[in-house]
Amino acid sequence: MRRVIYPGSFDPVTNGHLDVINRAATLFDEVVVAVAFNEQKQSLFTPEERIALIREVSGTLPNIRIAQFDGLLMDFARKEGATAVVRGLRAVSDFEFEFQMALMNRKLEPQIETIFLMPAEKYTYLSSRIVKEIARLGGDVGAFVPVSVAEALRERFAALKA
Repeated sequence: MRRVIYPGSFDPVTNGHLDVINRAATLFDEVVVAVAFNEQKQSLFTPEERIALIREVSGTLPNIRIAQFDGLLMDFARKEGATAVVRGLRAVSDFEFEFQMALMNRKLEPQIETIFLMPAEKYTYLSSRIVKEIARLGGDVGAFVPVSVAEALRERFAALKA
């Protein structure tokens, strides 16, 4: 079985993330969407909420599994029996960081490849950080995230303002 890990914070999951998940699902037998948990990083949604949102919006894909991880990605990938890690590249500015991470991951686990996938052109400007900022300021994020994620953002920011 060709299993790939697609790691990220997914805080929140965007249409760009879903595009990469769909692309990876056509190339691999199983895609493990790995929601990263980092105590030092302030997230808008808990890992459990992020997992639930991803599960809700990717439910039609039969070869997707969602899991949470912390620690080294290569330890998680090894434990999962993955043959590769997929990373989305939106712009040239992403490449330097992702290239460094891929080389470090190769040092840690030479048997696991890193595959870079580009999302559809219409998603190249999307990031969770930008989506959160638009939502925080009351903007419409409906074009950038699935309906249920837009609603979760509205509810979370309304609760934070209350």
